[in-house]
Amino acid sequence: MTNLELQKVANEVRKDIITEVHSAKSGHPGGSLSAADVFTYLYFEEMNIDPKDPKKPDRDRFVLSKGHTAPGLYAALAERGFFPKEDLPTLRHIGSHLQGHPCMQHTPGLDMSSGSLGQGISAAVGMALSAKVFGDSFRVYTLLGDGELQEGQVWEASMFASAKKLDNLCVIVDNNNLQIDGTIVEVNSPYPIDEKFTAFGFHVINVNGHDFDELRAAFAEAKTVKGQPTAIIMKTVKGKGVSFMENNVAWHGSAPNDEQYAVAMADLEKVGEALCQK
Repeated sequence: MTNLELQKVANEVRKDIITEVHSAKSGHPGGSLSAADVFTYLYFEEMNIDPKDPKKPDRDRFVLSKGHTAPGLYAALAERGFFPKEDLPTLRHIGSHLQGHPCMQHTPGLDMSSGSLGQGISAAVGMALSAKVFGDSFRVYTLLGDGELQEGQVWEASMFASAKKLDNLCVIVDNNNLQIDGTIVEVNSPYPIDEKFTAFGFHVINVNGHDFDELRAAFAEAKTVKGQPTAIIMKTVKGKGVSFMENNVAWHGSAPNDEQYAVAMADLEKVGEALCQK
């Protein structure tokens, strides 16, 4: 897909996120919006996947380590055709397959249940090791929050990934600089993130997480790396695309009311109209 096509899809993903969280009256819009572009790139350009055969053996695997941003992942899956978009407003409703955190038993296209921060990367490392042991060609991708890096388990998994030379593993960090209690610096600074991953034996790439040229180049570079895992550190804006949510920690885990929903959707409609003029 062209960058413009990807931008249009990412804007639809953002609309879906707002619709989901508004309908549920709960959820995590901020970090879902900051990751909308990478969700879009992974599912529409990067990964070897097939919505018609979600369990095909050679598919690439994705683990959402920051599981609370499930609305963003669900939006990408629906836009890609894994399940109907009409399911999205059922987020967090009784009987829905779209739970507040990813549940692989119920939602097509999910490779791992997640939500307890720090554990997703460990599962991804296990998948990557399995591929090496059995000679499988698939790659494994996992998305972490920057606040999640405060979990010690992240670094245990990273040390193991490096020790086992898992060059089929790509760790992505959504560095939007905000977590539930404030900035990551105020809570417990993980900086410098890139130098930490380098020290743990990763090939590290820094990118603007909202620039598809940079994302495209980073993922292409990651595929050329041999003998070590890759970490892509994305600088992003929490709440990206919605005027009153951007860089506002209050929207880490809050749902918009009807008036706020209308404003948010109007913001994203304007983005969509501008993209159609290009």
